[in-house]
Amino acid sequence: MTSELLETLREPLNGFLRNALLAGLLASVSFGVVGTYVVTKRITYIAGAIAHCALGGIGFALYAQHELGWGWLDPLYGALATALASALLIGAVVLSRSEREDTVIGATWAAGMALGVLFIKMVQRGGVSIESWLFGDINFVGRTDLWAVAGLGAVVLALSLSFHKQFVAVCFDEDFARARGVNVPLYYLLLLCMAAVTVVLLVRVVGIIMVIALLTLPAALGSRLARGLPGMMLWAVALCALFVAGGLELSLRLNTAAGPSIILVAAATYFGVLFGGKLFAGRRAAGGA
Repeated sequence: MTSELLETLREPLNGFLRNALLAGLLASVSFGVVGTYVVTKRITYIAGAIAHCALGGIGFALYAQHELGWGWLDPLYGALATALASALLIGAVVLSRSEREDTVIGATWAAGMALGVLFIKMVQRGGVSIESWLFGDINFVGRTDLWAVAGLGAVVLALSLSFHKQFVAVCFDEDFARARGVNVPLYYLLLLCMAAVTVVLLVRVVGIIMVIALLTLPAALGSRLARGLPGMMLWAVALCALFVAGGLELSLRLNTAAGPSIILVAAATYFGVLFGGKLFAGRRAAGGA
């Protein structure tokens, strides 16, 4: 059976698909590395709130483009600014322990999405929709996005390599990290900002609502396939790339949206491994008995 993805990529008029695939593969490095930290630290819910807060920045950028004439303000930049701001806000509250973190996360999550919808509704001209940002659209991935993904991904990877030991210490044991002189608040906030940058990388491909899945599912599977953190990262990077390619293949074969297809491939693989492993363990235990 031939691959629909490979056949389509050979056609000269399908540059948008090549851009989408390349963007997904480039971002897989950041997703695998940062996702490993996020899953290990168990801050998936915080990363989810940050991802949804990005809608506020996207909405404002679209409003500024159409109503204020700020053509230079790309929605991707608005998403990045809002995601970073929400990461610092949530991180500061969590570190200060001045308020229940679940309440702050919920409030920030809801406020970010509400602002995004509000700004979109304020745009007077027709044809403006947030659906492509919510669910992803490979037709929106251009050369500018590729450079943004590559540049931001390089920054995330450089930070991960430079401060890997500090991140590991913060993820596994904050008290031990403090005893060793690690500035826990600084590296915790830096980790949240890296997660914010990472979730913005694939917003155009899979959308805000589903982008958190690519941050967590590959890393969660990697933790089942590798024992050490470096191995977990390598597996997460490889699996994320496979999910992107597999989702695009599925979307071409079934003529479905690419973003949801990518997430369904990732989710199906995760649940398959999860329940398949439990079934195998149960049969093995029964056989041993």
